[in-house]
Amino acid sequence: MSRTNLSLDIDSQKAALLGVPAVEFDRAVRLAVAGIPAGRFKDSDGEQYDIMVRTPIDARPDVRALDQVRVATLNGETLPLSQLARVGFSSAPSEIHRYNRERAVTIDADVKSGYNTDRVTKAVLERLDQMEWPRGYSYVPGGELETRTESFGGLQSALIIAMLGIVAILVLEFGNFKSTLIVLTVVPFGIAGGILLLALTGNTISFTATIGFIALIGIETKNSILLVDFTNRLRAEGVPLDEAIERAGEVRFLPILLTSATAIGGLLPLALQNSAMYSPLAWVIIGGLLSSTVVARIVTPAIYKLIPPTIEVTAPGRPRESGDPSDLDSRVRGNDGLPV
Repeated sequence: MSRTNLSLDIDSQKAALLGVPAVEFDRAVRLAVAGIPAGRFKDSDGEQYDIMVRTPIDARPDVRALDQVRVATLNGETLPLSQLARVGFSSAPSEIHRYNRERAVTIDADVKSGYNTDRVTKAVLERLDQMEWPRGYSYVPGGELETRTESFGGLQSALIIAMLGIVAILVLEFGNFKSTLIVLTVVPFGIAGGILLLALTGNTISFTATIGFIALIGIETKNSILLVDFTNRLRAEGVPLDEAIERAGEVRFLPILLTSATAIGGLLPLALQNSAMYSPLAWVIIGGLLSSTVVARIVTPAIYKLIPPTIEVTAPGRPRESGDPSDLDSRVRGNDGLPV
């Protein structure tokens, strides 16, 4: 509900011709209504009180008090306020919103379905930058842009901690840095695939898309661990390097493919619903899994061949990096003929 204010519309041209400074209007009105501080009084107890000077009034001042207000001119004369200004009423807001201790007005808008929120926001901000704002007026973008900026600020430290945690776990798992490096070579291909699919679907790198990249790193790292760990196990059994890489790729390719296909199938409904909030996350993971599953199955064995980690042969009675392939195959596959 709005409230009513008393407004004073001053005729500045007439006041200038009669020699009335603008500051005199404020002083004269305050003198008639609220009073002007003229000094301080200190009593015998040390208490101090403001001395207010105002025109004599009998009760609480009202609108009629303005009829008695007289404004001083530069010549020392006084003129009635009604001769220089018009008193009226105007509506005013009952509540004043502030942003950073300044008066502010909030304007909300929703993006229609089918339009990218980030692109619409950029277009609106470009138009706002082209406007000539009056003195003292400015704008501050809020909504999703403000939330995303605040979220990204805290997400950077979380991303660094997550990466350090993944590296630490891999080092503890394999016991050497070469195996960890081989596993992490899959990460750039997954990120590239996620960015590419985001661009093809018309999405941008939003907050939820960044969360998708973090989840993608964990998923594709898990798939790469299956390949590298099995290769290390074969070499520990005495299988030569080239044969271990080839056999690990054959045995682990189907489990990795099925894992990625299952994840992609579960994320497709979320991606196809075109949600501005969750679809970018799904597209990132789908694109990353597609690229890492296809490309990394070639790159990871190649990197393993270039920088093979040192593996200690643990099979009893067998020399390092040597052995009977047929006998090894029976031990690796088990009694039922299935890979273990």
